[in-house]
Amino acid sequence: MGICATELREFVIRPTLEHLDSYSLAAENLLLATAAQESGLGFHLRQDSGERKGLGIYQINEDLHNDIWDNYLALDADLASTVRGIASQHDFLKQPHAELATNLTYSTAIAWLIYRRANVVLPSDCNMMALADCWLKFYPTIQENPSAEHFTSNVKFFIGPETGIAA
Repeated sequence: MGICATELREFVIRPTLEHLDSYSLAAENLLLATAAQESGLGFHLRQDSGERKGLGIYQINEDLHNDIWDNYLALDADLASTVRGIASQHDFLKQPHAELATNLTYSTAIAWLIYRRANVVLPSDCNMMALADCWLKFYPTIQENPSAEHFTSNVKFFIGPETGIAA
């Protein structure tokens, strides 16, 4: 099993979204569900199956990580500074991609920026199928044959019924 869903929500996802001035319950649930889908809430921090490689609880690949910095954060100095402030002071300069696996706050910020850059429209409620639809449309998963059914199954298995995400 990976990280406790309640603790990930309370100590990582919510504070990160608040720090980025992007908090909403839907965004929080979407990131929690994305971590459940992509890595089993951190059961795997590195997946490498041929062309599909990802790091951290959100399984973000190095090319996408670079793209977020080069083509999104580079256009917003204040946001880039905020995100850079979340990263480790010295390790980020030596191995920036390692932050995706070792720094939960940083990887959560990058995962949220992936959705934000895609102009995700969050559902007004916490309906699991609506969150699955957001993930399918806007998150570049490394998984083969992604589906809403697989997403909802993983959310139920890894997070459980106490999440506040409606079936």
